[in-house]
Amino acid sequence: MKAENVEHLEIFRDSNRYAGWPANYGMWSWADEIVLAFTAGYPDPAGGFHARDRGRPLVTMQARSADGGLSWDVQEAKMPYGIGLSAHEHMNEDVIEGLPSVEFSSPDGVDFTNPDSAILCGRTSLREGAKSWFYWSSNRCRSWDGPFEFPMFGQRGIAARTDVLVEGPRSAIFLLTSTVPSGDEGRVLVARTDDGGSTFEFVSWLNESPAGSDLMPASLRTRDGSILSVIRSHGVERDDRWLQQYRSSDNGRTWTDEGAVVPNTGDGGNPATLKALPDGRLCVIYGVRSAPYRICTRLSDDEGDSWSDEITLRDDGGSHDLGYPRCAVLPNGKLIIAYYWNDAPEGERYIGGSIWDPMQ
Repeated sequence: MKAENVEHLEIFRDSNRYAGWPANYGMWSWADEIVLAFTAGYPDPAGGFHARDRGRPLVTMQARSADGGLSWDVQEAKMPYGIGLSAHEHMNEDVIEGLPSVEFSSPDGVDFTNPDSAILCGRTSLREGAKSWFYWSSNRCRSWDGPFEFPMFGQRGIAARTDVLVEGPRSAIFLLTSTVPSGDEGRVLVARTDDGGSTFEFVSWLNESPAGSDLMPASLRTRDGSILSVIRSHGVERDDRWLQQYRSSDNGRTWTDEGAVVPNTGDGGNPATLKALPDGRLCVIYGVRSAPYRICTRLSDDEGDSWSDEITLRDDGGSHDLGYPRCAVLPNGKLIIAYYWNDAPEGERYIGGSIWDPMQ
């Protein structure tokens, strides 16, 4: 089924740059003001699965819109360690060795409930040795405090992307990707802070022993207070990729596996973004890396107990190298969805967007 009432746009496009992976960073909104973070490197058609130049560093970027996503101002993000953030796997070892060292700060005055605040998680690599941290902004992403370090929780690596549930001024739950015992990625854990990020407590695993790997959670609270999380899950084969759903009714201490939301997200897989709509329905949005290359959504009117058939938002992608969406709900009920995109295999990777009205 093809969605109606969809307007596509370009958030950042430069024929000399490779822009990608908003899901690794974040998207925040205050009415019609929206901020999106992503990374930008340089293209290389011989770069492999991702057509990027591994011999040059990638830089964290921020795009800001003041009109609900219709126009964007894009600049390099003003944060410590903005070069190489969450992109080590896309750079050669000599480039990584040339990056500045991460110098961690101690949280002071963090208020997660500040109405102008935002949280962004970052990491080095994905597997054994990966370290992770978070930043906090009190001024709508105009500046960032941090980085504030996550502990290792007894694991061989922590690879954080931004997935946070705020509970109070100093309290929040972070869902993080950890290594499996072999040191490879991954499985998803719940960590909690009650002191503004100075210390963290390990709470639980969503699935301590996945058959393949689980990573990149997208989570929200349902109306009854439960936590719903949609996980990017991998089997053994490259095309054995799907989105799995877990639910906790005790604030993350235990979890129930509720099965696949999306049975196949294509070659290499793709993460989801999960949002509650103004009418109470839930919306999961994801990329599909098999032809036709596309951005899709499914809707639930029963808090995720069941999901609709797939709804295609766009299916004109040029290759598998796309997706990783983030999403914000606008005051008029429309969604602004951001992702990385390409029009042709040899074309540049850019940050595209879609404005969709799911209420019609």
